[in-house]
Amino acid sequence: MPENRKPMRRILLKLSGEALGSGGAGSGIDVDELRIIAGEIKDAKETGASIAVVVGGGNMIRGAELAKEGLVHQASADHMGMLGTVMNGIALKEALDSAGIPARCLTAIDIPAVAESFIRGRALRHMEKGRIVILVAGTGNPFFTTDSCAALRAIELECEAVLKATKVDGVYDADPNTNPDAKRYESLTFSEAIEKQLAVMDMTALAMCQEHSLPVIVFDYKASGNIRKVIEGAPIGTLIHRA
Repeated sequence: MPENRKPMRRILLKLSGEALGSGGAGSGIDVDELRIIAGEIKDAKETGASIAVVVGGGNMIRGAELAKEGLVHQASADHMGMLGTVMNGIALKEALDSAGIPARCLTAIDIPAVAESFIRGRALRHMEKGRIVILVAGTGNPFFTTDSCAALRAIELECEAVLKATKVDGVYDADPNTNPDAKRYESLTFSEAIEKQLAVMDMTALAMCQEHSLPVIVFDYKASGNIRKVIEGAPIGTLIHRA
């Protein structure tokens, strides 16, 4: 894929649960952080692009870590994590509605009193009507991360790219928080990311994106306006693409 990027008309934004949380660990839901993210998405929506959002649940519970203790089976722990993403999705939907941006929350687990069930055609219709679609409960299956969900939903909804929002300005060859000599990649192929075992997304998600030639852009969502800039084609963050 050429390095000169182009504006996109339909994207999937992957947000971690910690993005909605407070404190260094990003726990719970912080009203100020929620308001900021809603404002950033509203700004990005003004480009005219269709936007789907997959949100994690790490600020509520980390199923994998809970399962390691051996008291709760991983399948059950993963379902608990999915419910955490539902809470985050509802909060984000309400924040977007308050900001004047129509949004719908679609869940992979049937909870009719809380959110609409995910149906591909329904999600596409919402996007065509200019609504932000928030996708929660992961894939609905244990043993799959929300990164894998982001790849799957982006492929289903024919998005042009997955925008992975992080707290750093791209992908590095080492942890930039602990290694001052860490070098940032401007672009990578999926094969390079997998071979180097870079902590970008889980291997399942990367393999899916590679198979379907779906680019992933890893960028710093904390910088004001960055979501919009990436959609507009600005060379921000690290582009991961198929060779």
